[in-house]
Formats: sequence, structure tokens, C-alpha cells
Amino acid sequence: MANRERRRAERRKRKQRGARGAAERMREGYAKAAERDREAREALEPLAEGERPTVVTIAAMLSTVVAVGTMVTWIAGAEVEGDRPEFVQVLAPTLLFGVMAWGLWKARYWAVLGFQTLLVFVLFAGAWGLATRAGSAAEILLTLGLLGIAGTVFWFMVKAMARIQMPSRLPRE
Repeated sequence: MANRERRRAERRKRKQRGARGAAERMREGYAKAAERDREAREALEPLAEGERPTVVTIAAMLSTVVAVGTMVTWIAGAEVEGDRPEFVQVLAPTLLFGVMAWGLWKARYWAVLGFQTLLVFVLFAGAWGLATRAGSAAEILLTLGLLGIAGTVFWFMVKAMARIQMPSRLPRE
């Protein structure tokens, strides 16, 4: 009986030592990650007045094309599944993309975040379509191309967002 209690006590002590070691390792890991984050922020250059990252300019142009293209195709009489959409159904995405294009052109954080949100929807829809509906090699290749482009734009917009939200640094004396 005493032997069993001694083994339990030893296991408890080992467990406590392991837990303290794990907590210490976790603190060290967080400290290293915080240092890497600080270094990454220091390496970023704030945007100059009127500057816009290239990927944000591309996103602004894409948003403009979608806004104008949506309205032009509706005016031209386009039909969706045999029916002509109502004006309100066309106005909503046109306004959304138009406002987003303006915000992207002005390098506004909210516009970049909104465009990235749309890219996430495109990525999820593309992946879902690839997994459930792609029937031909052409569909698969086109979907993979869409996923590649949307993922690449998303990736480059992350750094652009960081630069956009940076406060301008004061010169060091």
C-alpha cells in the first residue's frame, strides 16, 4: 500500500515538473513570436502620401471592371437563367464594387479588408465547386487558376493592409 502511494506521489511530482516545463516553454515560444512580430513591423515602410501598393491598385481596377461590367451587361439586356434581373438586383453589387473600387483607389483599410473578404468567399466557393461539381478537365483547370489568382492576391494584400494601417513614423532624433 505504501509503495502504491509513493509511486502516485512520484507521478504527481513528475507531472507538476512537466507542467511547469511546458508553461515555461510556452512563455519562451510566445516571447520569440512577439520578437518576430516586432521585427516584421519594424521592417515595414509606411505608405508615403498618395502611395498605393500595386496589389491594391490591381484590386481597385478589378472592382471597377466588375461594377461597370455588371451595369453595362444589364443595360445590354443580359439574362440570368432565362430571366432579366431587376434593377435593384444589379444596383446592389454595382454600388458595392463601385464604393470598394473608390476605397481601394484611396488605399482605405476598410476597402482592402472588404476585398479580402470577397476573395475568401471566392476561395471557399472555388474549393467547394472543385470538390463537388467539377466535371471536366477544363472546369478543373479554370477553377485551379481562379484559386491560384485569388489566393495570390489575398496573400499580397496582407502586407499591403499592414502598410496601410501603419501610423507614419516620426523621425528619430
